[in-house]
Parts: sequence; C-alpha cells; structure tokens
Amino acid sequence: MARLKLRDRFFTPPVARAMTSPAGILLAGAGVAAGILVGLPAAGAAALGAAAWAARVAVAVPRNPRPERIDPFTLQDPWRQFVREALQSRNQFAQAVRQARGGPLRDRLAEIGERLGTGVEESWRIARAGQALTDARRSIDVAQAGAQLIELHDTRNRSRQADRTLDETIQALEAQIDTARRMDEVIEQTRARLRLLDARLDEAVTRAIELSARAERVDELGGLGQDVDSLVNELEALRLGLAETDEAGGGQGLAAPGSA
Repeated sequence: MARLKLRDRFFTPPVARAMTSPAGILLAGAGVAAGILVGLPAAGAAALGAAAWAARVAVAVPRNPRPERIDPFTLQDPWRQFVREALQSRNQFAQAVRQARGGPLRDRLAEIGERLGTGVEESWRIARAGQALTDARRSIDVAQAGAQLIELHDTRNRSRQADRTLDETIQALEAQIDTARRMDEVIEQTRARLRLLDARLDEAVTRAIELSARAERVDELGGLGQDVDSLVNELEALRLGLAETDEAGGGQGLAAPGSA
C-alpha cells in the first residue's frame, strides 16, 4: 500500500472532527486556564492552549500503515524469482537515489522510488495470488478425471436406458477438466505478464542509475517518472484483474481473464 504524505493524511474526516470536537475545545480551554494559573502572560497562556488543542488534533491524524513484509521464500518458483527480482530492482533504485547529487534532483528520484516501491508491493501480491492459484490447480487430477470420463462414456454407450446419475457424473467431471484448463490459462498469462512487467522494472532502474549520474535538472526525470507510474498502474490492474478472476471462479480463479 502506498504511503500517504502528511498533507493527505491531515485533510481527512477524523482530523476535521478532532479540530471541532468539544473535547478539543475543552482541552484548549484547560491549557489556557493552566497557563494563567501558573502565572504565564496572556499570550503564553493562549499559546499553551493552542498547543494542547494541536496535540489533540495531531493524535487524530491517521498513520501510514506499516509496509507489508515481503518474503519471497514463502513462494515457489517462478513466483519466488519474480519477487526476488523486483526486490533487487527496488534496492538498486534506492542505491541510485543515494548516489544522486543532493537537492531537487535527488528529491524527485526519491519520490519516483516510493512509487516504484508500490510496484514491488503489487508484484508481491500478484505472485502470492499466482502461487495460491497454482496450489489450487495442483489439487485437480486431470488425468484421473479423464480416465473416469472414458470409463463412464463407455458405460453410457453400452447402456440402453437413460441414467441421470451417470449423466450428471459425466458433466461434473467435464466441468472439472474445463476448470483445470481455464486455471492453466490464467496461471500462464499471469506468469507471462508479471515476467514482462518485472523486466520493465529492471529497465526503469537502469535508466534511474544513468540519470542519477548525468542528469542536472529535475525535468530530465519526467519520462522516468511517467514510465514508473504507468508500470505501477499496469501492475495494479493485473492484481485487480486476477482478484476479479478469482471471485468469478468462486474463489479459485476459474474464469479466464477477459471472459467476464
């Protein structure tokens, strides 16, 4: 999850309520009264009251959520490798930021680095979803279902009477095989897409290293910032699309992408 700047966290309903709440106003009044009691001048007492009110408001400012711990070793390849490569790209970008000349150029690179970090988090979530989908697919024994289908079709062909139970069993096995095929498509498409986006992440880092060494103006980073934003948006879209696919398939990613 992307970290919000203080300004974005300040202009929120909880802070607005704290600024106008009776408790905040009473706290400000108590601060003024305390200042007067200890002999502070009027300006000092007012400042103490304002400080008490500001402290009440500061407590209401929402905090940024803690970054999600990314552990590629909880996954299996290729998902593990995708996450490891994304983490390596993030670390290389951070090193490029540290090596850049101080000032607006480094500040802008740091902002792009935060956005890139969001992309790494998205890559981690996609990889986890891909691993879950892979595990679910392994639970479907297509070979056994196929063998049972052949046997049941032979039985139905030999039978001269309709057998509803037999027909329903055949339909269930066929649906199981179709589900496995759709899951295979989703897994392969997700792998290919994540592999491409990780490669673009590496490309962005390479450009950042080059620009950190030779760029002299912030506007020279414009293209890099736009490319990183586009990359992160695509990662977010892939993750959301995978989640929608999972929901459409009853929690197991059974619908092929774009089939909705």
